Amino acid sequence: MSGAAVMSERGLTEFRCAFLRQDARFRVRGDGWWGYLMVSVVGVGDRLAGDDADLVAQIAAGDIGEPVAELYRRYGERLYRFGVQLLGDTGLAEELVQECFVRLWRTAGRFDLSRGPVAAYLFVIARSIAADLRKRPSSRPLAPVDEAHVPPQPDNSDRIVETLMVRDALDSLSAAHREVLMLVHAEGLTQSQIAERLGLPLGTVKTRMFHGLKALRTALAERGYDG
Repeated sequence: MSGAAVMSERGLTEFRCAFLRQDARFRVRGDGWWGYLMVSVVGVGDRLAGDDADLVAQIAAGDIGEPVAELYRRYGERLYRFGVQLLGDTGLAEELVQECFVRLWRTAGRFDLSRGPVAAYLFVIARSIAADLRKRPSSRPLAPVDEAHVPPQPDNSDRIVETLMVRDALDSLSAAHREVLMLVHAEGLTQSQIAERLGLPLGTVKTRMFHGLKALRTALAERGYDG
């Protein structure tokens, strides 16, 4: 047999590596180089899952900035494409991604890695949000978008982090101060309309608004928000 017909050990190794890149099934074998491959892949996955869980633990401890931004870099695009596929609308998909991280932030303390990785947790949240968005009275029938036609997602990581900071700051206010600020922000009510809605004297509403805004600015500054 000629030398050209014999595959060298190096050539065999290169062939195996090329084959692995093409074989999406990653067949499970417990011996030889297949076993080594599977151990390596599982090891990388375990490390990533543990790293993700550490980031969620930091969020649960009150660190909103970098942990949220890092998880967004890892999963934001995938969640966005998932949202487009479910909702058929890029604007709703962007809203879905933002709400995913809001819900992750609110439930971070309850996350349990033994029940599944962060990635799976995020996609469960995303599916629930998509169902909520479909139930909106203003929602129209949504058709799936072909994968090839999904536009790239804009980088919204800074906006998401800022949204979480504002919500966290609002949550730190007293119920009375938070109530009047949310009626202005969410419903666009005037102070007179708020007084009528809550059955309060206009002067009381003005006082709560003044002190609420002052407390909110302080809370935002404590969180490093300079928007």
